[in-house]
Amino acid sequence: MGERILGRDEVAGSTPVASTILKVQRETGIQIIAGSLRGKRIKSLPGLATRPLLGRIKKSLFDILGDRVVGARFLDLYAGTGSVGIEALSRGACYVLFVEREARLIRLVRENLRRFRLEKRAKVIKADVLNYGKEGRRISLGEQFDLIFAGPPYKLNLIKDTLNIIVRLRLLKKDGWVICQHHFKEEVPEREGFLSLFRKERYGKTVMTFYQVGTDNCQVVHNHA
Repeated sequence: MGERILGRDEVAGSTPVASTILKVQRETGIQIIAGSLRGKRIKSLPGLATRPLLGRIKKSLFDILGDRVVGARFLDLYAGTGSVGIEALSRGACYVLFVEREARLIRLVRENLRRFRLEKRAKVIKADVLNYGKEGRRISLGEQFDLIFAGPPYKLNLIKDTLNIIVRLRLLKKDGWVICQHHFKEEVPEREGFLSLFRKERYGKTVMTFYQVGTDNCQVVHNHA
């Protein structure tokens, strides 16, 4: 088998030290930062090396989104443990669609939604985001979203292809935002279809890149220590 490139919700846990760290993470879970579920913890999956989006990065993301989350329809692509989408629900999003290809993670997201009684405000789809068009399926079943978060596997330069899917399926509302998480060395387009890059936030090796509908947008770049 070839090497698997780890994404936003995965870390290698093959060494004794890493395995110990992961055991602690699984026992403590992923904390919800704010909102109606503040302080509650999202369950992780025993036997799978999962990690959340770093707490400080997730906090910064939702600080930037602010009141945009309240009442929003939110799409969480490459959902992993579902920590970003569940945080959005806690902060007042009216609906979240989670898209993830790993069956074990799909079951985990659904379990967490049941634990927090969020099933009526969420839907979980098992799918490979980039193969949706080829399979003749539709992610959104005609829906559009106010906010789309995409954290594909690192170092595979999948942002452009992911944005292309969003554009082709017209998943974003005209005043919505797309936020992509990626490694700082990955190339991302300034324009993709009707989407234009307008903001970047860098946290060490992780970058959040923001897109919106429009042209000639001023780009703002922030580097965080």
